[in-house]
Amino acid sequence: MITEKKIAFIGGINGGIGSALTNILYNQGWAVLGFSRSGDSVEGAEKVWSADASKAEAFENLAATLLDEYGAPTAYFHCIGSIFLKPAHLTKPEEFDGILQKNLYSAFHALRLLADPIGKNGGGSLTFVSTVAARTGLPNHETIAAAKAGLEGLVRGAASTYAPRKVRVNAVAPGLVETPAAKGIIGSEMAKKASAAMYPLNRIGQPEEVASLMAWLAGADAEWVTGQIWNIDGGMGHLRPKPKV
Repeated sequence: MITEKKIAFIGGINGGIGSALTNILYNQGWAVLGFSRSGDSVEGAEKVWSADASKAEAFENLAATLLDEYGAPTAYFHCIGSIFLKPAHLTKPEEFDGILQKNLYSAFHALRLLADPIGKNGGGSLTFVSTVAARTGLPNHETIAAAKAGLEGLVRGAASTYAPRKVRVNAVAPGLVETPAAKGIIGSEMAKKASAAMYPLNRIGQPEEVASLMAWLAGADAEWVTGQIWNIDGGMGHLRPKPKV
């Protein structure tokens, strides 16, 4: 299938940020494609596949199907990740491996299989999702911080490698965002209020805010932006909340 529109390919399209991004890009006139483990349809998406991005063979098959049916996307968005809060001494090796597979290996598979086709198609962008915890020490975040810090290194290296091909690679690093994945942390109003108090702006983020930044990074106004990690974290990464008196 061939489309004259710009093609957005979204990993984790069913998630809170992925679905918000789908809505934004669709309203901007993009043809939106994507995948998730469930493969459930998303309003505004032309096609959604089922695939486990952490498995190399699964992503290889998915990429081959995408390139055969639609060609290289204009932009790829990696909205894949997880929330995992445990101190290192309580984390099992298999849990650590699983977090690395979902958060770091999946990003590498996407980069390995899509950056070159995007470059051969005239250029474009890849945007990944990190976390404020990758560069700000937070209790019980050792595992997810390690995975996302690896992702940030991957982004910077790839941005340098593919810049001559007009392929831009960036990431956003949000704080806690109100998504289905965060329900275990902010499932009650009391928990939500306590979480918000950790941020200088005294609230948690919304999926649309992160998605808007990601959409901007793929647009014409960001064509001179690559190799950057964009904090969108209510100030947590660089500020401290004002003490209550």
